[in-house]
Amino acid sequence: MLALRYGLPGVLVVIGVVAIVAGGGASGAVAGAGVVFLGLALMVWMINWLFRMSLDSNRDRDREEEAREYFARHGRWPGEGGG
Repeated sequence: MLALRYGLPGVLVVIGVVAIVAGGGASGAVAGAGVVFLGLALMVWMINWLFRMSLDSNRDRDREEEAREYFARHGRWPGEGGG
């Protein structure tokens, strides 16, 4: 999973930088392809980040639902004193 999360964008960044250097700076098709690879690396990293944020959000909702069910059974929120 780490290889997909960080390795793939890292490889794409390396390919992009090599292509930019090999392409001679800001002009040329090879340099343009390098910029595309850098953008692609950013997109892959951001998609992975958004997916992780989605999973965290689902876990938060599950915890909230469990707390509501506890409240319905016991009449108080979990972790509160009383009894």
